[in-house]
Amino acid sequence: MSSHLGENHRNTLRQITGHPTSSNVEWHDVLSLLRAVGDVTVEHNSKVKITVGTETIVVSPPRQKTIDEDLLVELRHLLRAADYAPAGA
Repeated sequence: MSSHLGENHRNTLRQITGHPTSSNVEWHDVLSLLRAVGDVTVEHNSKVKITVGTETIVVSPPRQKTIDEDLLVELRHLLRAADYAPAGA
């Protein structure tokens, strides 16, 4: 399902869904990918509402430029539930 994504989005998707877990996934790359595959809304409380397919999560944006492992795992579940996983992941 990721064939319509550009190379940068596919790389970010591989970082999120791959094993071992990557520790260098940047938030701005994640937002760009999520906007390409779903809907992203910043709520009044600064939380970010993300909908991909029929799945929706609400997360707090990271304070650093990279995301932590807990957020990465949450995003991995969201993307896999919407059939966004590179071949072999």
